[in-house]
Amino acid sequence: MPNRSPPDSKGSKVPEITLVFWIIKIAATTLGETGGDTVSMTMDLGYLAATGIFATLLVLLVGWQIAAKRFHPFLYWATIIASTTAGTTMADFADRSLGIGYLGGSLLLASCVIVALAGWYWTLGSVSVRSVRTAPAEFFYWLTITFSQTLGTALGDWIADAGLGYEGGALVFAAALLIIVMAYYWTAMSHILLFWLAFILTRPLGATLGDLFDKPVVEGGLAFSRPIASAALAGFILLCLLILPQRPAHGETKR
Repeated sequence: MPNRSPPDSKGSKVPEITLVFWIIKIAATTLGETGGDTVSMTMDLGYLAATGIFATLLVLLVGWQIAAKRFHPFLYWATIIASTTAGTTMADFADRSLGIGYLGGSLLLASCVIVALAGWYWTLGSVSVRSVRTAPAEFFYWLTITFSQTLGTALGDWIADAGLGYEGGALVFAAALLIIVMAYYWTAMSHILLFWLAFILTRPLGATLGDLFDKPVVEGGLAFSRPIASAALAGFILLCLLILPQRPAHGETKR
């Protein structure tokens, strides 16, 4: 049975969920798409090599994040960006190089997210980000995030490829997020469930926006330079971290 003992008294090393969090999260997921495509396509390293690069960076940053004694905004968001770029190249490798396809990849990765959350809950008794105060909780947190980032890439590509295009896909995911926001304020649905749904759906929103920016015009994109788009997004995130407040999550959510 889950261990439902009170969380460790240490402060959380993940940020409070505020509007600032979601602004930076969407920018980071968009950067993940353009950054991943820059390495795998523009630099022509391929999906497998790009995945190796970003996965190695992700493992190093997650280890650093777990070893840290307190919340560091720049370290946290660097780890998020590493997870979303790794997710981009891993999903592209599975969908295209391995031939699983967008639907197959989305279903496989959705299963991985569910298993990660179930394992987290079964082991520690909570999947609330406010309970991320111990190394085991951080491990499950980053495992779930990595799977969700990869799922978001596959899901975004699937919806866009289904005939909606990148603009249509972005509108679909933006509408889904609006529904989640309304459910948060006007229903009794679990805020923990709504958080994870929103976290997952911001990734395909970022993926479709990133593809809209950097894909060729003949493929429905705007053909912006991937490196320039990535640099602009990185600059925006850096500016947000410098001027907008970031504080660690605290306390347990009520539901």
